[in-house]
Amino acid sequence: MPDHVLTLTCADRMGIVRAVSGFLAERQCNIVDSQQFGDAATSTFFMRVHFVAVHRDVTLAELQRDFGAVADEFAMTWQLHDSTVRSRMLIMVSRLGHCLNDLLYRCSVGALHADIVAVVSNHPDFEALTKAYDRPFHHVPVTPQTRSEQEAAVLRLVDHYQADVVVLARYMQVLSDDVCTRLSGRIINIHHSFLPSFKGGRPYHQAHALGVKLVGATAHYVTADLDEGPIIEQDVVRVDHSLDPAQLAAVGRDVEAQVLARAVQWHAQHRVLLAGAKTVVFR
Repeated sequence: MPDHVLTLTCADRMGIVRAVSGFLAERQCNIVDSQQFGDAATSTFFMRVHFVAVHRDVTLAELQRDFGAVADEFAMTWQLHDSTVRSRMLIMVSRLGHCLNDLLYRCSVGALHADIVAVVSNHPDFEALTKAYDRPFHHVPVTPQTRSEQEAAVLRLVDHYQADVVVLARYMQVLSDDVCTRLSGRIINIHHSFLPSFKGGRPYHQAHALGVKLVGATAHYVTADLDEGPIIEQDVVRVDHSLDPAQLAAVGRDVEAQVLARAVQWHAQHRVLLAGAKTVVFR
């Protein structure tokens, strides 16, 4: 049966759930799962509905066309997706390959609702790894003098592969405001969660020097504000004095890979709704 996910955001008021469920019932659509959240601080309502159409002749295009009247009544920001369609993911990486390797493996065994359409890097280090999974690899080097040309090449690859989402799997270059704007809501980044402390190189050496007791990671949407976009997922692991900087970094790599995989999965399943500077995640 046709399988869909509807997500919506609007001002909170009475009748939203009834209007949505009534719309689906009229079209012989069965709700499989429904989650909602009313943010009292902003009077904003968020909803995700997973449903199936009993009759195969109920098309996605027809649902999208007809739901417009409901959306207009409540001034909704909304999206309606065919949930069987896997997200097309382009990965960008530099010289730390743990997150790339993890995503390649998860996609290869069907553990993510996404397909890796290409890997792009400013270094050639992971070409062999990428091709071992039979995925296209593009080496697009960058220097301060060629940054604009390199970003233009990356955007052409995003368009060429029709990528739905770009994942920065430890891509160690700052993206321009133009790229962040053009791909708003479509770029996910991962970094250690010490920030804003321990900026720059060797963060785990800095953390070790100050005896940190928690190592973690943050996955977020990329915006023009460096490492401050809406957070999708975070996690931490307790550590102690017995770990040296290399061991702390190893713990950090594991946490980063897991947090990024969860963020990518939730994005691909349309579980993440933007709410200004933060997100609502329906797990």
